[in-house]
Amino acid sequence: MTMTAEAVLEAAGALLAARRDNRPLDALLPAAMPADKADAYAIQAEVARGIGPVTAWKVGASAPDAEPSSAPIHADTLFFDTGTLPAAMFRVIGIEAEIVYRLKSDLPARDEPWTRDEVLDAVGSIHPAFEICDTRFAAYGSQGPLASLADQGNHGALIVGPATADWRRIDPVHQPLTLDIDGERRIDTVGGNKAGDPIRLLAWLANVGARPFGGLHAGDTVTTGSCTGTIFIEPGSRAVADFPGLGRIELTVA
Repeated sequence: MTMTAEAVLEAAGALLAARRDNRPLDALLPAAMPADKADAYAIQAEVARGIGPVTAWKVGASAPDAEPSSAPIHADTLFFDTGTLPAAMFRVIGIEAEIVYRLKSDLPARDEPWTRDEVLDAVGSIHPAFEICDTRFAAYGSQGPLASLADQGNHGALIVGPATADWRRIDPVHQPLTLDIDGERRIDTVGGNKAGDPIRLLAWLANVGARPFGGLHAGDTVTTGSCTGTIFIEPGSRAVADFPGLGRIELTVA
């Protein structure tokens, strides 16, 4: 049964209040708990409207043939060429190394699906990135995947590294990657994204995920899922992700 509009507003209001007051929720009230993805996206969209304009997106999938999921991101948690963020921004600090695409042209919502080639033509640059995963609930992951999806897909911050304009030579499925935390090699892999091809995710986002917001727009920044899994780190930790041929990004959460 689809949530009522009142229940959606109640859930979104609770999540927005948790952000505003820095008071985590033990759980959403039973009547405001999403029962399916449609409910979760309805709450997510209402939260996004409460935060402000959408400037970026996250999109991912659990397997190469799995249905993707997405969440909008806003300017207050989007950072470019930033080497340090305050730990006080976050309740938990779950770091993921990811690949970001930045659009140079619009992909507005339309009846005819955008093709893979059209989506590729809209890309202006590719970047190494970190996403910090966080939660508005008292315990990370305690409320299940639908509540996490409603809660901006556990988004905390997106930190975008330097652009690679010659991005078509990059094969993200076979891209090498290392991730060091405080000088310790934690990840050494190729590809690493369990969703497989991130262009599939980008096309799905243009055609489905971003449709309630009018599609994608020039300047939008899209991160396409973790290449490393989520690694929880302590305040003061320094992370370095190196994508040979694509770029390197460093971050201290101090």
